[in-house]
Parts: sequence; structure tokens; C-alpha cells
Amino acid sequence: MKKSDVPQDNSSLKSGDFKELCYAVNDDGEYTTTNSSGWEPKTIALDNAIQEINERVEIAKNKVINNETSPVEYYMELHKMDISILSSYTSIWKWRIKRHFKPKVFQKLSTRTLQKYADVFEININQLKNINHGD
Repeated sequence: MKKSDVPQDNSSLKSGDFKELCYAVNDDGEYTTTNSSGWEPKTIALDNAIQEINERVEIAKNKVINNETSPVEYYMELHKMDISILSSYTSIWKWRIKRHFKPKVFQKLSTRTLQKYADVFEININQLKNINHGD
């Protein structure tokens, strides 16, 4: 696309006075970089993704409150992780993390294991155990 055709739509980038770096073709036909304040289809897609993430966090929070899952799942969703990512950050096998989602199993976790999760989520163990203190 030509440099003059780079979209400058209103987006969440514009509200924060941010620009996205894009590649475009200048008047001489050479590739160059230029800034874009946004592109409506991309903005819609990003807004939908953020909304879905927020819904997943809220669902996980309600499951913790209803004792259907442990705070590990809530903080994983809050930090936009999945089990594979959390496993790589904590060096805990995926199947063990899934077990740690069970409230009864979570309650019996060692301080060392809890600290691994707390470190990854950048909180303390008390916040990990009580999501109301973690918000």
C-alpha cells in the first residue's frame, strides 16, 4: 500500500496517542515505515478479543467464588495465559496444573508450589489464595 493510503482510523491506539508502525511504499516505489493511528477492521477484531478475555476472566473468578476451580485458573486467565504457557513459566507439568485447578488439591499445595505460581503472577501467596486481595 502507498504511504498516503495507510489507514488513520479512530481506534484505541488513537485515544492513547499511540501509533502503530507499518510498512508502506513511498513515492519512489521503495518500502519505508510510517505510523498509523488504526484501521477499523483491526480495531474491531482487537476489541472483540479483549472482550472475550475479560469474559473468560470473569467466568474464572465466578468459578473460584463458587468453589468450582482454584485461583490458579483465575490468575492464568487474568494474565492472558493458557496451561502450556503457565507450565513453561512454572516448570510444572500441564497435567499437574490441571489438577491444581481443583480446589481440594489447591488447598493442599506446598508453599514452594504456591510460591512458583505467585512469582509467575507477580503476587504474594496470600493474594494467590484469596482473589479478592489480588484485584
